[in-house]
Formats: sequence, C-alpha cells, structure tokens
Amino acid sequence: MASSGPKLGGLRRRQLGGSYRTGAEHYDRIRPGYPDEAVDWLFDVPSLSGRPAPSVSVADVGAGTGKYTAALVSAGFKVQAVDPSADMLAQLSRRLPTVPAAQGTAEQTGLPDSSLDAVTVAQAWHWCDPVASAREFARVLAPGGFAGLVWNQLDVSVPWVHRFSRIIHAGDVLRPGFRPELGPQLRLHEFNTASWSVAMTPEDLAELAQSRAYYLSASESTRSKVLANLTWYLYEHLGHAPGEELQLPYLTFTWRAVRA
Repeated sequence: MASSGPKLGGLRRRQLGGSYRTGAEHYDRIRPGYPDEAVDWLFDVPSLSGRPAPSVSVADVGAGTGKYTAALVSAGFKVQAVDPSADMLAQLSRRLPTVPAAQGTAEQTGLPDSSLDAVTVAQAWHWCDPVASAREFARVLAPGGFAGLVWNQLDVSVPWVHRFSRIIHAGDVLRPGFRPELGPQLRLHEFNTASWSVAMTPEDLAELAQSRAYYLSASESTRSKVLANLTWYLYEHLGHAPGEELQLPYLTFTWRAVRA
C-alpha cells in the first residue's frame, strides 16, 4: 500500500507496517496475487538470457504470506523469502513449503554478499528505509543483478473503483508520476504496467477493506464507519446483490533498479 500523499515518516511507517505482524491467514486469503506478465517483464534482461530458470537466484524481501513469492516459484526460479513477521512467514511456509524463509528486513536481510541475481519487493517498499535498503541490496546482488520494486494498485480510472478506494482509504493508489525513492547505490532503470482483474464478491470487497493498514490501525468507531459506508455503496448505491461476482480491476506497476 503505497501512499498517494506525503511521504511517511519513519515512526508512522513503522506504526502502519506493524499492522501486518498478525492476521496472515486473512491477508493471504483476501489479497490478490500478481499477473505472470509482470514477472515475465521484470526478468526479461540480457544478463539472464539463455539461463535456465532454476539457476536464477531471487530473494523476495517483505514477502509476507508469499503472494509475489508464489509468482516467482511458478516462473521456476530459485527463490528464498525474507520478512520481519513470523506470522506471515508461517503462512508462506504452509503455502510454499519448499521455499526457504527467514526473518529479516530490507535493511538487514541476513543474506550473503553477492549471492543473488535479483531481489524483489512487492507491495512493501514504502515500509522500507530506501537508503539503507538500497545499500543492503547492492551488497547482496551479484554483478549484473537487479532489484524489482512492485505495486498492485486498484485501477481508479474506473469510476466505481475510484470511489471504492476512497471509502476504504486505499493507500496503494499511487500519485501520478510516482517513482520509488532509492538510495545512491541503486538507480531506476525501466518501468512496466500490467492491467488485469480479479473476481470478487461484495463480501470479498468488505474483507479487502479490513486487510488494509488504515483499517487495521483505526479505532473501532472508524472501522464501523468504513464498513457502513461500504455496505451502503455496494448494496444500496450500486445495487449489487450478496454473492454477486464482480471484476475488480488492478494495475501492477514494476520498476527495475540496477546498481548506480
């Protein structure tokens, strides 16, 4: 969930990021995955041309329950997962039992020097210190390696989705022209957008709202207000029926960063 407004301060970043220390099963069940197109684009680089996928070593940092990790595994790469939350990693290991998983952060991964072809951070870079994380990634990447910074965003060009995002205070609506902040060891190289959608019911949309940092860190009165507004919008204003299948459109933004 990347902010569309002012940058998060270090304390606020840690407070909101701490919302995800628990609740892994719910997060894994209701959050969307990532399209194959986005992964294919990220790894379509000359340094990996002709190499079999199992020889490509990737660390998914801030892996959470393994949403993006699963896409990397499906592509055939040699993947390891890093996340600060033991609860999230336990869910990841239940889902992806063959993937090595260890507690760590983007600032301190615990991984060996020059050991990786790629490091990915999906839906988590905004929780990281960009300077310390860039320094750490430059340390663990092998020559020719790169970092992939990835965000799923609700496609707010669709009017009903735009209003939905405002009701739930979706933080993953990036401002126009957004570019991830990096430390001096890395520079942004290329960018890609993938458009896709996921089937959800109105009940799923309510659960999606409850998986957001805004909701998780809010008071009970604020939570009740969010859900009441969402119930009115989906059932009364838009006229959807319980259990009705809707297509929720997403954009996946991917930046490839290389050593400066």
